[in-house]
Amino acid sequence: MNTDLHFAKSDYDRQQRRGMPEVIYGAGKTAPQIVAIMRALNAAGQNAFATRVTPEQAAAVQAELPGAVYHETARILASDVAPLPERRGKVAVLCAGTSDLPVAEECALTAERLGAAVERIYDVGVAGLHRLLSRLERFADARAIVVAAGMEGALPSVVGGLTDKPVIAVPTSIGYGASFQGLAALLGMLNSCASGVTVVNIDNGFGAGVAAALINRQCEEGRGGEVRAP
Repeated sequence: MNTDLHFAKSDYDRQQRRGMPEVIYGAGKTAPQIVAIMRALNAAGQNAFATRVTPEQAAAVQAELPGAVYHETARILASDVAPLPERRGKVAVLCAGTSDLPVAEECALTAERLGAAVERIYDVGVAGLHRLLSRLERFADARAIVVAAGMEGALPSVVGGLTDKPVIAVPTSIGYGASFQGLAALLGMLNSCASGVTVVNIDNGFGAGVAAALINRQCEEGRGGEVRAP
């Protein structure tokens, strides 16, 4: 079932197909458009959240939807009308440096909204390898590990060589000129010498969060646990 808003068609069946509601990509949308889509999803009894929302967009939306909550670091705006799923299992989200936090938090909040318990391990880049090595036990039992890094993008390869868990690499657009807004990190991750590292697009914390949550959910279902849709 869809609602035609002329500029958008809300997809209410996505909840049934994927176990998650439609998510709004806020970049390029006006605040009134985000409000209209969120209201349509909420009216259908579904939670609504938008990614890549600026503080200015968020303030304008919250003026119309006072119950909406803005997570500034992650740039996520949420308007919930139903309980979120109980957080189970474990997804670890690592990032190389503080500059990678927006992407890492977009990933972490997305995974949490989809029912994963998230362990955040930040500022553990390869320039100070002891910071990562001293925290190995914190992600040893994770069902999926997301690693966000800019510059040369080396951190996912290091993590991939230390774990038997799925590693999802997120190149970030952080670095000096020759990083080419994340292209250097992307190519480095695609050429990882640690086998089995999966790579999403530059700055795509949302996509990595969804992938990690789905892996976590499959593990939960395999253990006989009941997983409720968000």
